[in-house]
Amino acid sequence: MAVPSDVRRAQPGDQADGLRRLFSTRTVRFIPVVSNPFVAQESVLIRQVCAALEQLGLYTLVVDVCDHVRAPVRETGGRLDPLVDLADRIQVLTDRTASLPARGLPARWTNASGSTQGFLQAVIDAAPLSQAVVVHGSASELARLFGRGELHLSRPRPIVICDEQPDAMTHAYAALKVLSQRADWVSHDLLVSAAAGSAGIRLVKDRLAQCAALFFGGVRHDSVDIDPRAVVLPATASASLMAFMEASMNAAAAFVLPEMGRRGPVPVTSSPLLQPMV
Repeated sequence: MAVPSDVRRAQPGDQADGLRRLFSTRTVRFIPVVSNPFVAQESVLIRQVCAALEQLGLYTLVVDVCDHVRAPVRETGGRLDPLVDLADRIQVLTDRTASLPARGLPARWTNASGSTQGFLQAVIDAAPLSQAVVVHGSASELARLFGRGELHLSRPRPIVICDEQPDAMTHAYAALKVLSQRADWVSHDLLVSAAAGSAGIRLVKDRLAQCAALFFGGVRHDSVDIDPRAVVLPATASASLMAFMEASMNAAAAFVLPEMGRRGPVPVTSSPLLQPMV
């Protein structure tokens, strides 16, 4: 599947202007989040990201494309079937949030150049009313998905996850290096898992920023800290995280879609995210 040719990137002058642009047209915005297997509470951080987007009033789909787990292969008539009905795999979490376990699936949309950008179009087709799509995967997988801007695909700013552990810091730096080398992707945001008031938070941020700037010209834009142990209500995000995600939405990859026609009533047993455009 080809990525729509009329994709454009919004470049707001300020945050309020970004929100006006966000809702002035029918868009799906992709936010890549780089996985880090050494962060023990990574799943809590992802849930908090989704909670912040939900509190911003957005219909959110979180897509897990981590490539360390191979998806089952379906056979049809003795041959492999590359087509997958992604809509059937979507799991509704709340009225505004759903998840799509898609580990290993993007490879089925690989084109001759090794890009898997067609998978992004398939995600839009599966949940066309999504406003924010959080794509959680390794640096290598995200580089194949978003590439170097081919087919006029706008370049989002990835969110890198880290904590105070040396292995997590090493992995985060290696991920930034992969994005730089394979997709010419040098700017990023940082989401740090750490106890509130920890003295090591500043060290983590400074060391990653210095290494990225020194070795491949990397630039960190925004950063935010989350204490997973202090998360009492999973569906509630802090004001700082909401501001962080609001800025991330302004820097996300924007797919502009055709205007939707009239839609029929939404079944109460289904999330509006899953309703087809007519």
